[in-house]
Amino acid sequence: MNSTSVIATIGMLAIAVVGIGRHRPANGPLGEWTVGERKFSTFTTWFLQAGESFTTFSFLGLAGLAFGGGVAASYALCYLAINFVLQYFTAPRMRQLGAEHGYLTQADFFAERYRSPLLGRVVAIVGAVFLLPYLQLQITGLGLIVQLATGSRTGGNLSMILATVLTVGFVLWSGIRGVARVAYLKDALMVVGLLVLFIGVAISVKGGIGGLFETVRDTHPDLLTLHQKGYDATFFVSAVIISGIGGGLGTMAHLWPPVLAARSGRALRSNAIWLPLYQIALGIPVIVGFAGILMVSPDSPGNAVALTLAGQTLPGWLVGVVAVAAASAAMVPSAAIIVGISSLLSRNVLSARSERTQLRTNHVCAVVAAALALCLGLSRPDLLANLLLLTFGGLSQLAPAIVMGLARKVRLDAIPVLLGILTGVAVLTWLTFGDVDLGTMDPGLVALLPNLAVTGVAQLVVRSRTSREEPGGVRGKRVGVA
Repeated sequence: MNSTSVIATIGMLAIAVVGIGRHRPANGPLGEWTVGERKFSTFTTWFLQAGESFTTFSFLGLAGLAFGGGVAASYALCYLAINFVLQYFTAPRMRQLGAEHGYLTQADFFAERYRSPLLGRVVAIVGAVFLLPYLQLQITGLGLIVQLATGSRTGGNLSMILATVLTVGFVLWSGIRGVARVAYLKDALMVVGLLVLFIGVAISVKGGIGGLFETVRDTHPDLLTLHQKGYDATFFVSAVIISGIGGGLGTMAHLWPPVLAARSGRALRSNAIWLPLYQIALGIPVIVGFAGILMVSPDSPGNAVALTLAGQTLPGWLVGVVAVAAASAAMVPSAAIIVGISSLLSRNVLSARSERTQLRTNHVCAVVAAALALCLGLSRPDLLANLLLLTFGGLSQLAPAIVMGLARKVRLDAIPVLLGILTGVAVLTWLTFGDVDLGTMDPGLVALLPNLAVTGVAQLVVRSRTSREEPGGVRGKRVGVA
């Protein structure tokens, strides 16, 4: 075992130890495990919310996208800006409703606001299904990180197993409090890792960073435009819109616990103002991807660019530091996703009556979800590749109903919401797996159109029937789905 492997292993163990802490705070009701006491400070909430900005995509995917698509990679910086603008308005309202009605999950919001337990169950299933490939992405990405850093495929697989076991362990033990503790460490490691990688590339590339872009301008000018095949302006704009909607409107279930756990709406507004600072750091993988254009073989896989450059420009022990930082970027989002999936299933789908049974069911769901994602990552790493394309687009089908549900008075009924969501998901699945040629347009954005159309027509039908059935045509209590 080389120094890089040793440092990576020690780093993952340290992350788990931090997550476990000194005692077990999450042995009470599911609410304590999922959202704590709803008193998380601005500081703690900051790091929990920042977890979605720094994932394995930050290290591998973003650099790979810049390597193959050039400036199209900057779409990530744009959609995150939209996320934070929308969250300034939506997150405090979500927290307020959660505190008033006792929400623990995103599906609780749907069930309460639309007075429909059935709608809550459907949303929970949709959320869990579409989050599973996202969980597999984090686990598989971690294995790839260690494999590239150490040069050992076996080491990468063993790291996937070790990291998954450690992540499930501290999540079951500490719940969201453990995720918060590890988030502190993860962000510090990420900043250090990115800076180390940036310095190594800046020293190694001819002419420094300025010379890098001058060379790219002269040798690969197409990479500085949005006119490339597969990465044109249509891709850029549609990807920014669908990703901005997905994150800014709370369509991803694992983003709800940090919001619901916040002490106040003011803390969430403050974070929405200052979290864009992370985008400065996210510019580094983009620069690294451009450096790969000049320093890495054109035939290299895009996801391998960042770690390949680390191996070329840094000594082994520093490569280990970068690998630990990247591993933390997989473990923390994985932990948050596990909390999101297990809470949805145990609370909204299986609905155990007693709190103790609900917590035990939740823990079983957490283990099963993590084990399934790990097994698929080890045996069929590409099995969910197409489904991963549905993650953001599929969950974005919840956006219209979330917007309507955040209003003081909900003017939409449960049946139209349910039909709209199912229509959007069905259309998105057909567009993705039916070989429908949309060019570079994001299918999730296209699927939102029939979603809205069906929701609107169904709402008119429900309103019309309700008016006819009630005396005098006066509409009373909103129609729901039991």
